[in-house]
Amino acid sequence: MPVTLGSTRLIESRALRGKRVGLVSNPASVDHRLQHIVDLLLADRDVNVVALFGPQHGFRSDVQDNMIETPHAEFETGSRKRVPLYSLYSDTREPTAAMLHDIDTLVIDLQDVGTRIYTYMYTMANCMRAARKHGVKVVVCDRPNPIGGVAIEGITLEAGNESFVGQYPIPTRHGMTMAELARLWNEHFGIGCDLEVVTMAGWERAMFWDDTGLPWVLPSPNIPTLDSALAFPGAVHLEGTNASEGRGTTRPFELVGAPWVRAEQFAAALNARDLPGVYFRAAVFEPTFQKHARVACGGCQIHVLDRLAFKPVLTGVALIEAIRAQDPAAFAWKKPPYEYEADKIPIDVIAGSSSFREAIDAGERAEQIAARWEPTVAAFRTLQESFHLY
Repeated sequence: MPVTLGSTRLIESRALRGKRVGLVSNPASVDHRLQHIVDLLLADRDVNVVALFGPQHGFRSDVQDNMIETPHAEFETGSRKRVPLYSLYSDTREPTAAMLHDIDTLVIDLQDVGTRIYTYMYTMANCMRAARKHGVKVVVCDRPNPIGGVAIEGITLEAGNESFVGQYPIPTRHGMTMAELARLWNEHFGIGCDLEVVTMAGWERAMFWDDTGLPWVLPSPNIPTLDSALAFPGAVHLEGTNASEGRGTTRPFELVGAPWVRAEQFAAALNARDLPGVYFRAAVFEPTFQKHARVACGGCQIHVLDRLAFKPVLTGVALIEAIRAQDPAAFAWKKPPYEYEADKIPIDVIAGSSSFREAIDAGERAEQIAARWEPTVAAFRTLQESFHLY
């Protein structure tokens, strides 16, 4: 039997009968039969869906690249009723009073990928803050963390580095589900909205996505596979450099490299480090858009051989270190803006700390950098355990 999603349990409970509902979702908001929550709610004559909201990449995930806003629009239902469709990655990232005016209950059903830098958890936080201000109840439908709920890794966001991709001090790989994060935001970090979470049935913390029995629908355009999600917590750091994180290829966050990288030498040097659970296969690729579009990039494909041993953030640090070593004069940190931050250095926004960039610039090895984040990871593990739902 597949894991039963929070959305399925909410719909079966009929708890939304008589409610004026707003829904935050995207194409991955489907159940075990690939039925979308919008269609299921619209099919229930006792539920009045009055507004829809889309996160980054849009309600339909039709905007491929990152940092491109999506417009507000209208959604036509099967009965030709038109429902306003608001973008929460546009002129506003928080629902306004006008958007929430006709809503009793705001339902959030978004698929996270287990990484602090992913924006959907902050769209949820922004919705929770707006709901508190305007007297709207929030219901969060829980979904699996696709890369498991056990491992925690990476720098904990440090004060002064907050952004739309990092609002709260949690590690890069956080090991929580969306409903657990909602409770953490609401109770520990003090949002204080009227919150209800609808848990899953059958999910266990040690599960990866392909243990759940659920179909995979890419949660955003550049996380096409579970392999992409596994690599993302580390490879996303390349967004803060002038090297390619594989956007514009069919394997984003798995293919990484740059025009100055010599693929075979690069992969051999990484494999010689014997990083846990991973093999680096030499590869040359040509992005179709984004960095180095239509330019051949030498690099590698990240192959995760042992998920339990694999440390994606450690691996991401080693990748930057190795790309820089290929040609220090060619390597550079990306300049602002990045995710609505006009002044902060993008790698500091992504890493959650300037210490990461400073350590790389000083020539520190990935293992040295990783050793320093262990105390804050241990502290977060203790904190998050009180918010576990499974």
